[in-house]
Amino acid sequence: MIKCSISDVKQYEGQEVLIKGWLYNKRSSGKIQFLQLRDGSGFIQAIVEKSRVSPELFELCEHLTQESSINVVGRVRSDKRAPSGYEMDVIDVVVNQLTEDYPIALKEHGVEFLMDNRHLWIRTERQSAILRIRHEIIKSAMEFLNNHGFIKADAPIITPATCEGTTDLFEIDYFGESAYLSQTGQLYAEACAMALGKVYTLGPAFRAEKSKTRRHLIEFWMLEPEVAYLEHEGNLELQEKLVSYIVESVLKNRILELKAIGRDISALEEIKIPFERMSYDDAIKTLKNNNFDIEWGDDFGSPEETFLANLYKKPLFITEYPKHCKAFYMQPNPNRPEVVLCDDLLAPEGYGEIIGGSQRIHDYDLMVQRLEEENLPMDIYKWYLDLRKYGSVPHSGFGLGIERTVAWICGLDHIRETIPFPRMLYRVTP
Repeated sequence: MIKCSISDVKQYEGQEVLIKGWLYNKRSSGKIQFLQLRDGSGFIQAIVEKSRVSPELFELCEHLTQESSINVVGRVRSDKRAPSGYEMDVIDVVVNQLTEDYPIALKEHGVEFLMDNRHLWIRTERQSAILRIRHEIIKSAMEFLNNHGFIKADAPIITPATCEGTTDLFEIDYFGESAYLSQTGQLYAEACAMALGKVYTLGPAFRAEKSKTRRHLIEFWMLEPEVAYLEHEGNLELQEKLVSYIVESVLKNRILELKAIGRDISALEEIKIPFERMSYDDAIKTLKNNNFDIEWGDDFGSPEETFLANLYKKPLFITEYPKHCKAFYMQPNPNRPEVVLCDDLLAPEGYGEIIGGSQRIHDYDLMVQRLEEENLPMDIYKWYLDLRKYGSVPHSGFGLGIERTVAWICGLDHIRETIPFPRMLYRVTP
């Protein structure tokens, strides 16, 4: 007998296999029972025919309950009507635990109830499909970077100061001194890039921003590549190649999951490089021409980003924002110092910013000037200034928000479904 996962049953058509999993759902039509199984890798329907199994086994299956853990032996056969293309005819079932009073029925529940039971909600077909797509996004992003000579360099989560120049920090007591949960691994990635050339960090980031919008989490994950000797234009090209690769990988490897959540796959098939580009100046003109109350120098909110992104079917770069809108470390345009060599990459279909990137300041004196302008503590940033003091070179990088990318690729209404256990303004459990 072959022990296999549901995702691999296609390799064993006509053979007997053992699947260890859980009963997701069940229905009966008299002499036939239809068991929907899940094992973490996927879902499959197992058919129990009364005429082909013992009376004891048929009765046992009649009493199986939702989310009971079971081992099922069956013969795999193809079936074009099945979502995965395969079903199995049951030969034997062993019950590991018979579940009682499972709280999440396969019906509509309120969001707060589901969030309170998030540890169980993630077992449903839709939620598990989203989390498998999330895995594919992270795996493919790392695969792309690894294949292009990047080194993974881990950044600390506990830091001595802000990286983004904001006050939205979680302060902690670090043995009698103040420290903070990291907002980004970028500054440390810059140091590693000066040692290793091309690096990326992947880890959690924390923002104490009191936001309740569908796009914000308090704790989220960021992928942050950083490259020595890379300038603004090369940075844009790297971003679009990475995002295109991610989308292609999801379409190739997670098509069943995309179908399970009802995603419009044709919209993702439009994601080909090059992406669309628009300067901040042109974006302001476009918004003003469409009756937005906005002036040059204002930052964009969700309504502005959504409108601009909906002009195109592909992601849109907005480039060269005013200096005062952006972080202290961004390189000014040498021909126009009031704007910086930066970009926000907006996902189509109204999903807004998924990447923020820039060329970094590499001149020591200019970095000192910017720190002073932002009233940031020079002693805390001494190590960061050293990067501009000892062998400084032009360099660039960006941060890709994992959850916002998942929301876009999955076509989700709210970011709370993009991470196993979301942390939001009024939710820190389970």
